Formats: sequence, C-alpha cells, structure tokens
Amino acid sequence: MANVGTALRELRGAQKSAKGVSLYSRFVNRPVGRYLAAGSYALGLTPNQVTLISAALSFAGAAAVALAAPSWGLGITVWALLAVGFAFDSADGQLARLRGGGSAAGEWLDHVVDCAKLTSLHTCVLIAFYRFPESYGIPAGTGGEGWLLVPLGFQLAAVVTFFGGLLTEKLKPKPAPGSQAAAPSAARAVALLPVDYGVFCTVFLLLGGSGLFRWAYAGMGVVAALFLLAFLAKWYRELSAVPK
Repeated sequence: MANVGTALRELRGAQKSAKGVSLYSRFVNRPVGRYLAAGSYALGLTPNQVTLISAALSFAGAAAVALAAPSWGLGITVWALLAVGFAFDSADGQLARLRGGGSAAGEWLDHVVDCAKLTSLHTCVLIAFYRFPESYGIPAGTGGEGWLLVPLGFQLAAVVTFFGGLLTEKLKPKPAPGSQAAAPSAARAVALLPVDYGVFCTVFLLLGGSGLFRWAYAGMGVVAALFLLAFLAKWYRELSAVPK
C-alpha cells in the first residue's frame, strides 16, 4: 500500500487553479477531497471507483429526501451524504492527477454523474413536496400545487448552468502551454458562494423546519436563476470575442 503522507505531499503540488472557484470549494471541499484522494490512493482505488463512491453517496442522499418524511435527523443525514459525496467528487480528479493523469472515459463518467446528481436531487425534492406537503408547510389546494414548479425551475437553472459552463470551457481557446495562470479573485470567490453546490447542500439541514426548508430552497432557486442569466451573458460575450 502506498503511503498516505507521501500522497498528500504530492497532491499539494498537483492542484487545479483556484480561478473561478468559490471559497467553499477552495478551502473546504478541495482540501477534504485531497485527504480522500490520498486515502483512496493508499487503498489502490482507481479514479472511476472514487467517482462511483461519490455517485452512491449523492444518490443515497437524494433518495432519502424523496422516501422519508422530513425531520431534523433526516436533514443531517442528507447533508452529510451530499457533502461527503461532493468531496469524493473532488477526490476523483485529484487522484487521477496523482496517478499521472485521467482518461477521456473517466472525465466522461465524472460529468455524467454530476449531471445525474443535479437532476435527481431536484427531482427528489419535487417528489418530497408531493408526498409530504403538510410536513413542508405547503398549503392545500391550488396554491400548494404551484410549489411543485419550484424544483422544476431550480433544476432547469442548475442543469443549464452546468452544461453552459462546461461547453464554454470546451469552446474557449486553451491558454498557451506554460502560461501563468491568472490569480484567483477573492471577491469572485465570495460572490460565487450562493451557487456553490457545497453551500446548496447545507439547505437540507433545514428539512426539519417545515416551511423553513421550503422557503430557503426556493430562495436559493431564485438566486440560481439570477446567476444563470449573468453567466449566460458573460459566456456569450467571451465566446463572441473568439476569432472565427
């Protein structure tokens, strides 16, 4: 078995740029993922196996939302599953770099799991609103049915943001080899916190708060939609400047 300490030292020098990354991902998720990557390396796991561990944890958390009546205990369980799953999502890429680089199949699997994770989580919230309306403080009647549209709108914003950002990175010209990476912006790192997946996971800690979770979730959905509009304008402007 490889040494965890040696793996950690090598991983510190193999981190991706912090540009465009929120404070949570930079100072919480990536460091936790680094320890998970080192442990996975010591156990002889492959990056794809780590990706599947991330998927299992994330899907278990999403399923729990749909299957169980909301409570404070459920909220802690769901948050823990989603947060640790997110950390393993960071670990698979770090493990790939530690092992000398990832593969096209590995990158494909990672993105497919990420997309499935987003869609399934919001779908499970919709199912939960439908199955346990009273527990979420959703009023009976026509007014209550409108709340089922909230997870659909949130899901749309999340998936388009994910796909739009991914496609933009693929279409933008790659920096010249050996070029200096731009310094990360502290202001941008703070501004991105509301749409960081790790921060979003914390809303499930409010599952025992009846209407508290419903309003917090809806509020984050509105923020996600506003950020999507800003991202779309930014990405279109950047790609419009690319020479034909």
